Amino acid sequence: MCSSKFPHVGRVFQNRFSTQYRCYSVSMLAGPNDRSDVEKGGKIIMPPSALDQLSRLNITYPMLFKLTNKNSDRMTHCGVLEFVADEGICYLPHWMMQNLLLEEGGLVQVESVNLMVATYSKFQPQSPDFLDITNPKAVLENALRNFACLTTGDVIAINYNEKIYELRVMETKPDKAVSIIECDMNVDFDAPLGYKEPERHMQLRLISWCFSPQAFTGSGNRLDGKKKGIEPSPAPLDPSDIKRGIPNYDFKIGRITFIRNSRQQPRKTEPDDTANNFIAFSGEGQSLRKKDRKP
Repeated sequence: MCSSKFPHVGRVFQNRFSTQYRCYSVSMLAGPNDRSDVEKGGKIIMPPSALDQLSRLNITYPMLFKLTNKNSDRMTHCGVLEFVADEGICYLPHWMMQNLLLEEGGLVQVESVNLMVATYSKFQPQSPDFLDITNPKAVLENALRNFACLTTGDVIAINYNEKIYELRVMETKPDKAVSIIECDMNVDFDAPLGYKEPERHMQLRLISWCFSPQAFTGSGNRLDGKKKGIEPSPAPLDPSDIKRGIPNYDFKIGRITFIRNSRQQPRKTEPDDTANNFIAFSGEGQSLRKKDRKP
């Protein structure tokens, strides 16, 4: 039933909570305590009257809600963190207000819903800076503990190392809106928005084979480990030191000529008479026994 004391409260159907609030960002929440934890998740702060109405209804726990901006026809889903807001007001994370295209003090419709448990989700980082995180899946898993549900198309914000990273929910299964409380969910990532594949420059190694007249000029090693005397490598030949051969002016096409360098024959000398007097085996032999010793 509609309460006259709180005209902002809409119709409450049986087993269903549905009302309208003016929404503000968490920074507008009055009080000495810092409520930056609300910005790190996907839950809202509602007034105590909402808890009173929800307790009278047979609401399935955990409490999940559908938020709708009727002016822009944008919607998302969330959980509830506390019931401490002023009557007629609810406080939302800044990223959620951006998704709903809501200004400070804008009207938002809040309805209780039941969502299926998530089995799969895919995210697209909105900046290549997300790739600087060493283990993005572990960081996202830790951040999603502050969320109650996911809606396909939303851009959520997570805080890591004092930096805000935005991720678009590209896909959720088994439905476009799912509960992620106590679930076993597989997570995938799309390439970050604005990411470009690094250009791979193929480095071509040019191998030049140098043919030198001096083959096997390297040094060897001894098996005993001792150093072998190494002679310095000969200096490379200068083109000016190479003598050109004499061309064959009688060359004819189709004819192969082999030129051999013949040695100069020694001049013949007169025969020596002593060579004719040579007698083979005319030398005197030597005995191993001494002549004065008897046999």
